[in-house]
Amino acid sequence: MKDFTTISDDRILYKGNYFFIIEDGFPVSPGHLLIISNEVRKDFFELNEEEKNNLPKMIEKAKELILAKYQPDAYNIGMNCGVDAGQTVFHFHCHIIPRYTGDMENPRGGVRHVIPTKGSY
Repeated sequence: MKDFTTISDDRILYKGNYFFIIEDGFPVSPGHLLIISNEVRKDFFELNEEEKNNLPKMIEKAKELILAKYQPDAYNIGMNCGVDAGQTVFHFHCHIIPRYTGDMENPRGGVRHVIPTKGSY
């Protein structure tokens, strides 16, 4: 998939002026959501000012949607910007990943572990 323009309307949980929210097709935890830009933008750095200003509101909306069905203990919020960061779909999307006590043996460092040997401190 090169972008999210073919997402069917029945997958959309919420649609705003700049973004829409869907369940991740390959969730890493129950309730894993994606916030996707309505306009195709390659990554966060291509969002315009209005989009960047609206993103925190959409993160809060995603949390609200998650809490309607799940009871997570924490969250990871992340974006992959570029091939070397792991981006595979070049249409802005932000992962909202609910975390649950015990889902990892030692979650300390969180997203720092995207480079496994460098995450510990």
